[in-house]
Order: sequence, then structure tokens, then C-alpha cells
Amino acid sequence: MQKSRLNKFISHNTSYSRREADELIKQGKVSVNGRVVSELATSVSDEDKVKINGRIVRLKKEFTVIVYHKQKGELVSKKDDRGRKTIYDSLDSLDRQFAKFVSIGRLDYASEGLLLLTDAPAIATALMNSDVEREYYLKVKGEITPEVITAMNEGFFAADATKGAHAKTAIKSM
Repeated sequence: MQKSRLNKFISHNTSYSRREADELIKQGKVSVNGRVVSELATSVSDEDKVKINGRIVRLKKEFTVIVYHKQKGELVSKKDDRGRKTIYDSLDSLDRQFAKFVSIGRLDYASEGLLLLTDAPAIATALMNSDVEREYYLKVKGEITPEVITAMNEGFFAADATKGAHAKTAIKSM
């Protein structure tokens, strides 16, 4: 029997975020197996009866995956402190329900391509941690040296790779 944090259980099975779930717990609006819970570190399993304001939280058994074509110049992030456009800005213009979807992986600011999003965080985690093969097409500016070929075959391991696109990245239309 797998256990997870109560706020995670609530966010995965309702429309509440983890932060909103934390607030509900702090306010004494959440009970587990008939007992009001106030401890944020509470763990629950799928067998536990979790209620919010007396209403049972039902396990989510269905989920949705959407396919999105991420454009160059969009961030794969809920919001950006620098005001850049995010995929959620585009999705929100279609339907507000997409705000609860999480991306399965990410593409950097200067990249475009297929991106999967789901309303089931457990599915996103499972796919991101899987051995599903990913394929990327690169456009290389300059000479393709043996070092570039090695880097493309073995992967790029730059120290700042987690920071996204370089500040001087030029986004060009093809």
C-alpha cells in the first residue's frame, strides 16, 4: 500500500492545488478516516477516507493527456517573473481548465515542438521517469566538427543547462 502526502493526494484527486490543500488542512477543513487533520505532513493511502468540508474525495480514475505544439518564445512554466509568454497563456485563451494540467517534460524557450500535458501528475511523473525514447531535431549553426557530433550522440552537459535558453539566444522563424 503506497502512501503519499495528504496535500498531494488532494491536489491529484480534486481541483485544489497543493498550496490550497495546505490551507484547507490548516483551517481544519480536512478529515482522514473521520478525524480532523491539522498536520501538513500527514500521509494517506488510497484506502483512507479523505473528506473536505464533509465531502468525500473520490480517487480520480480517469485522466486526460493533451498534445500541444509549443512555439518558439514560450516558456514551459505556469508563470514567469520577467513577463515572458508561457504555454499556459496560450492554453488559457482556449479554456481555463488547462491551468491544472502539468507538462510531461519541457522544451526550452527557443525550442518548438510536441509537448504532452496531463491532468494527472502521477502520469506525468511516471512518463518523465520512464525509458520512453525521446527524439530531438537540431539546427546547428556553424561547422559540424567531430566534437559537435560526439556531443549530439552523447548529450550536452553544460553546467547551466537547467537555466533554460541562453540570454543571447536568437529566436528565428524557419
